[in-house]
Amino acid sequence: MDRFGGIDGLLAAPFADLRAAGLREETAHALHHPDPELLDRDQRWLEGDERCLLTLADERYPSLLRTISSPPAALFVEGDPDVLWQPQIAVIGSRNPTSGGRDNARDFTRELSRRGLTITSGLASGIDSIAHQAALEAGGQTVAVLGSGLDQVYPESSKPLAQQITEQGVIISEFPPGTRPQRSHFPSRNRIISGLSLGVLVIEAGLRSGTLITARLAGTQGREIFALPGSIHNPMAKGCHRLIRDGARLVENIDDIMGELASLAGQLAGDLNQEMARMDEDGEPDSLDLTGGRPHLSPSLSGSPTAPHSVPWEDDPEYQQLWSCLGYDPKPADEIIEQSGLTARAVSAMLLMLELRGMVEAHPGGAYNRTKEVNK
Repeated sequence: MDRFGGIDGLLAAPFADLRAAGLREETAHALHHPDPELLDRDQRWLEGDERCLLTLADERYPSLLRTISSPPAALFVEGDPDVLWQPQIAVIGSRNPTSGGRDNARDFTRELSRRGLTITSGLASGIDSIAHQAALEAGGQTVAVLGSGLDQVYPESSKPLAQQITEQGVIISEFPPGTRPQRSHFPSRNRIISGLSLGVLVIEAGLRSGTLITARLAGTQGREIFALPGSIHNPMAKGCHRLIRDGARLVENIDDIMGELASLAGQLAGDLNQEMARMDEDGEPDSLDLTGGRPHLSPSLSGSPTAPHSVPWEDDPEYQQLWSCLGYDPKPADEIIEQSGLTARAVSAMLLMLELRGMVEAHPGGAYNRTKEVNK
């Protein structure tokens, strides 16, 4: 954003400069030649309850999504935008899963939700919808990324589920209201699913499945790829087997996932601390580079084993502030946020880090308690 001198400069920039900055052709065209009728329609949609537009200049724009090579210039949001800052894992797979694939999707998603992770997927039929529903049933939160406008939910059968998600999570799209679903939109949507997430779990996928596109995008974005193995006779397992052969993590249980996500969750927690420190200093988020520069990228995502902070968590005042609010009886996350005075984004990331260290336990419905004491 700084290369254009702010929003006014962005809107006045030549089309070629917008493209050179990494914006998609249709986004650059819309900025360069705004349609008054479409702008009016977008404004009317945004006047609805629990709706907002997050641009790259917005402090609430999700940190991990900023780090991908072509982050959306803006996200239309319905639901709670703070959910986008919570540690997420994408759960994806076939639109026509086997019975075993359905069971695995439910079981893994429920346990991941209970462990404090937000479940992200694409609201498609099959594994996507099962994952969203299982997260809701476990009392967790979920993010649905659409390849259409948020008023054009696809498939039609997913509309009731989309409504549930807005009440217990969030649905988002880079496409403005009124945009019909198109096949060409889904690869673009998939980069957002993986870009929001610490990692991607593939439940089932055929060799020609679009799920493999999302997995490949996740790899280029520096995210962990997890895949469930299956029978050699199951065509829906062949995509997972190829991913495993190409370097994806073979998953047999939840611990196979949680251990690998620890360093990436540390990166998110580090980003949150840095973001809040900058906000304390000047009251505004840092300016952004639309080329996909990585001002927030910590060593854990760039391949270095170095932790994002050299200070142990026990000596971090914000962690201590959070720790003082926790007891040995489960306490709802809302109460922890209120008592600690920290933001929902910060509390969510720190609780996950403490859980991965075995210091806290997550319960259905988003409650947490200490599991051990700290001797200092």
